[in-house]
Amino acid sequence: MTHPAIAAGKLAVITGAADGIGLAAAHRLASLGMTVVLSDIDADKLSAARDAVGGNAVAIPADVSDRASVQALADQVAGLGAPVSVLMNNAGTGRGGNALTNPDGWDRVIGTNLLGPLYGIQAFVPAMVAGDAPGLVINTGSKQGITQPPGDTAYNVSKSGLKSLTEGLAHTLREETGGRISAHLLIPGFTYTGMMKGHFAEKPAAAWTPEQVVDVMMQGLARGDFYLWCLDNETTRETDNRRVLWNAGDITENRPALSRWHPDYKQAFADWMAKD
Repeated sequence: MTHPAIAAGKLAVITGAADGIGLAAAHRLASLGMTVVLSDIDADKLSAARDAVGGNAVAIPADVSDRASVQALADQVAGLGAPVSVLMNNAGTGRGGNALTNPDGWDRVIGTNLLGPLYGIQAFVPAMVAGDAPGLVINTGSKQGITQPPGDTAYNVSKSGLKSLTEGLAHTLREETGGRISAHLLIPGFTYTGMMKGHFAEKPAAAWTPEQVVDVMMQGLARGDFYLWCLDNETTRETDNRRVLWNAGDITENRPALSRWHPDYKQAFADWMAKD
């Protein structure tokens, strides 16, 4: 079984669909007989992606960081004459910088990773709510929005905000549609996507493929999971769970922020991870 919104003849919209997880999801949904609208800011890559997906795939370029561009996407999709059953807000970017640097990078990362999904939700979901069919919203988050590793603070902030946005959306949809439309947070681990290709010429052994992430996404949706938690080839779920709990413990134990990386807590964290 799968989510009732995923079925032959229904319509899906995926942003950031020119490569990576978005393209893998487009292939999967199209293989199930869905019409898939692929959207991306890179029109050339998007056209190639549409041709690769084939079938009833449609390509519509859009800049998700621009509310007017997202609304124009929604207007064009409405012109296709079928209601949207699946909305996957997947477009993402990184390299925003720490809190003291790169204002333009912050604008780009927050605009794409957080405001982009918000604009997508506000452009597409009200019509889904007003209809009578099952619906599905998937927002692509990140473990970094939960465990907050230091480095790209802008990225962490954007994905942390997206986690909150998706949790709030899930509650709203449950209240307003009784579960007819559901929202879910996809949480990839180390995945070899277009973003990663700028760092690695070839897929590292530790990384998952986008197709593996989509496998977990589909399995989680079939179970009704909200948190679609993915692993990679070097991290177990037990390791992830311990990291998440340690991070939450910074609040309950009144430790310094990001104590996992604080020299005074290095041994305590190692002991925590080694506990039976």
